[in-house]
Amino acid sequence: MGMTGGRRSLLRRYLLACYGLMIIYASLSPFAGWQVPTGHFWQVMTSPLVRTYTPFDALINWLAYLPFGLLWALTLMARHHVLRSLLLATLGGLLLSLAMEYAQVFLPSRASTGIDVLTNTAGAFCGALLAATIAPQPWFKRATRWRIELFQRGAGVDFGLALVLLWMFAQINPSLPMLGNVFISIAPAFSTMPDMAVSLWGGLAVTLNLWLAGLLLLTLFRSKRDAAGGLLFTVCLVALGKFIMAAVLLKSWALMLWLNGEAMLGLLLGMALLGVSACLRPPQLLALMILVAGAYMLLVFRLMDSSAPSAAMQLYHWHYGHLRNLNNMAQVVSVLFPLLVWLYSSLAFRRILNQDKGF
Repeated sequence: MGMTGGRRSLLRRYLLACYGLMIIYASLSPFAGWQVPTGHFWQVMTSPLVRTYTPFDALINWLAYLPFGLLWALTLMARHHVLRSLLLATLGGLLLSLAMEYAQVFLPSRASTGIDVLTNTAGAFCGALLAATIAPQPWFKRATRWRIELFQRGAGVDFGLALVLLWMFAQINPSLPMLGNVFISIAPAFSTMPDMAVSLWGGLAVTLNLWLAGLLLLTLFRSKRDAAGGLLFTVCLVALGKFIMAAVLLKSWALMLWLNGEAMLGLLLGMALLGVSACLRPPQLLALMILVAGAYMLLVFRLMDSSAPSAAMQLYHWHYGHLRNLNNMAQVVSVLFPLLVWLYSSLAFRRILNQDKGF
């Protein structure tokens, strides 16, 4: 056993799985136009570098695999020595990159190159090296112990924490309103509703989104006071991340479009509902989570038009395909989040019922 127990690495495993799926999604999106390639895979890998390949592409590939190497190495170090973890994490990045480049050969809209494999593997190696550097540090061990002491113990807690981090990833997308679900566009964001109802439905979406995330945190923290502080910190971190992303990616006139009346209305209502919900006992919190997640899914799937993330591309002053992938992944995560929370809360509620019955 390494420096941390296998139990403590559950969160890292969940995050590693989520990030691996994101790499697969970004590498193979839009998953259309598959056809048999004309050349051999290894010929494609050894072909000369195309002129359209830029240093920016190499940087993006390197950055994309750095978190993968970091998470993979941290997960391995729970059971293996540092050197073995470093080698296995780098090898994992190499194999994943080769698999993605091979799959891209069957997609005419994607370009496979050997330099991608090199930059991806280099990113995974640097991430693993970073993990080997920070894991022995006293502050990292204290942070791990603090996380274990601050949150509840039991099955599913690390999965719930992974859901919170996954939710935060979707929220920092600058082309989404603050805690909103529908992408910002110049055209009306709702396809079948009158103009007067736009702010109301959008505010309701923000309310349910914040309420659901807050309920999730209330079930994860041991203390409700810590849960309130954690929610405030999370919302502030999301706002800061969204502002930084908007400043880097969006046109100047679109810098603060994500902070609109719908967001402010939803934040106030969501905070008020969470204040009332904090008085509930754990079984009641889980039952309420099931209802709120169901209402949020109904609102998103049936009433709101959130099916066109490409409509927000006009907000960006860059037009790289990476940004379209970012918007698409944000849409997928925002749609999956209430479904996963509903599943999480349903299983936890059933577990509590079984314990009360003496099973």
